Amino acid sequence: MSLVIVGTVAFDAIETPFGKTDKIVGGAATFAGFSASYLYDNVKLVSVIGEDFVDNINVITSRGINVEGVEMVKGAKSFFWSGKYHNDMNSRDTLVTELNVLADFDPKIPSSYQDCEYLLLGNLTPQIQLDTLNRLEKQPKLVVLDTMNFWMDVALDDLKKVLKRVDVLTINDSEARQLSGEYSLVKAAKKILAMGPKYLIIKKGEHGALLFGEDQIFSAPALPLAEVFDPTGAGDTFAGGFIGYLAKVKTVNFNNMKNAIIYGSAMASFCVEKFGTERLQNLTNEEISTRLQQFVSLAKFDI
Repeated sequence: MSLVIVGTVAFDAIETPFGKTDKIVGGAATFAGFSASYLYDNVKLVSVIGEDFVDNINVITSRGINVEGVEMVKGAKSFFWSGKYHNDMNSRDTLVTELNVLADFDPKIPSSYQDCEYLLLGNLTPQIQLDTLNRLEKQPKLVVLDTMNFWMDVALDDLKKVLKRVDVLTINDSEARQLSGEYSLVKAAKKILAMGPKYLIIKKGEHGALLFGEDQIFSAPALPLAEVFDPTGAGDTFAGGFIGYLAKVKTVNFNNMKNAIIYGSAMASFCVEKFGTERLQNLTNEEISTRLQQFVSLAKFDI
């Protein structure tokens, strides 16, 4: 059974206080795919690229990721984003956004993807997320949805339709407050869960994440890092590690979701250590295991 990730495969150009890059491989599906591939061996991407990305696709397939569902548009350019991070690394300015092929993205689901049991719907228009669900012949065992405040502003009705069909929603704290109209995150979670998802993850950046579901709450720590080189893609890396772990253990419940959040957080902590996907391309099992133990140590105590 496969883990299908729908999202962008793109080029980024990043500037942070630690340096800057020219165009490098990026995109939500790329980050999530890399992360998931360390936990599950049947990861498949759905995306669209321009002809300018062809020479870089091997960066993705080298991790054993299936790209049959990545459509290549001849003579066109790939989605491109450029941004500059401020000194606190939490705020940034978007310098360039070129939609290019993404402007007309219509997700193609190959027949070989119809064995999808685990689906990650990356941060795209709610209509694309709905189209993907409608084009699968059967409902996956687990659907994880990522979205953002922009879609709450311009496509709230469609977003609410998607929320009724997903199992897990992952958003940040400000987005949770916007979607629910509640400042208290506990009250916000109750309202959002009533919209359809069985579980809600509220990301709080350097302060970790909260998991709500089954009338329970879990607070996951964030790993304090001495240096953060590039936060781009950290949220997508988190989501990929999260769903990758659940696909690996094959059982969806609150306890496994707690573990999945730690796996996702560990993978995201690697992502920020270098520019783009560089750190995620060649991790070892030993590195991942050591990082997981660091997370365990952060919150382990006896009373």
